Amino acid sequence: MTSLSPWRRGELLALLATIPAFYMAALSTHRLVCAALYLVGCAACTLVIFQEGHHARQHGPWAKRYAHHQLSGVLAGALLLSAILPLGEQLDVLGVRLATALLIILRCGQSLWPRFWRGGLAHLLTLAVGILGLCGMGFWWLEPQAKTFGDGLWLAFTTAATVGYGDIVPTTPAAKIFAVFVVLMGFAALSLVTAAIAAMWVQSEERRIEDEILRDLHLQIKGLRDDLAAMRHAANR
Repeated sequence: MTSLSPWRRGELLALLATIPAFYMAALSTHRLVCAALYLVGCAACTLVIFQEGHHARQHGPWAKRYAHHQLSGVLAGALLLSAILPLGEQLDVLGVRLATALLIILRCGQSLWPRFWRGGLAHLLTLAVGILGLCGMGFWWLEPQAKTFGDGLWLAFTTAATVGYGDIVPTTPAAKIFAVFVVLMGFAALSLVTAAIAAMWVQSEERRIEDEILRDLHLQIKGLRDDLAAMRHAANR
């Protein structure tokens, strides 16, 4: 498994830094900081496109990486648009920034997916807990009824699990749009963890079957050796 290049690591850090920008934009605070974070993410995506495009032209055809760079190009445009749009809870503005957040998740997933998947259940559980924490922080900032970080976590859990007890519910437009995002992330995280658990059971069953086959094979080989020894003994007599 190859490690991330320095350009990719820089892009990943820049994209993760745009997470607070989504909350700042929804809450209409820190306009300059919000725009700066989005612009840094846009610049990082653009640099990766040019750097890896130059590498591809030197070591292989550009067409092999075209689909991969399509997402980076769309994400760079979405980040630039998110930087110049006004702040606030208008549905069209929040929709653009939410779509940008989903593109960021897809882009980060391209880099981190093989590492978390190959890492097994522990890495996937860590990812799920991290997602729950980020979603809880988002509800804590966006939803007035979530007075504490614990309330935000509880709302994130009940939303992601589609339980909906009703003790705390999203009331603002920003929190409602964010709830859609949390439900989608909850489905994705739950599916990954369930698949990892199922894979563990399948692997255990496969190992058991392989052990039984090997034991049977060893017994057959031992029987053949005994038969050969008996035949040699009879021939010598």
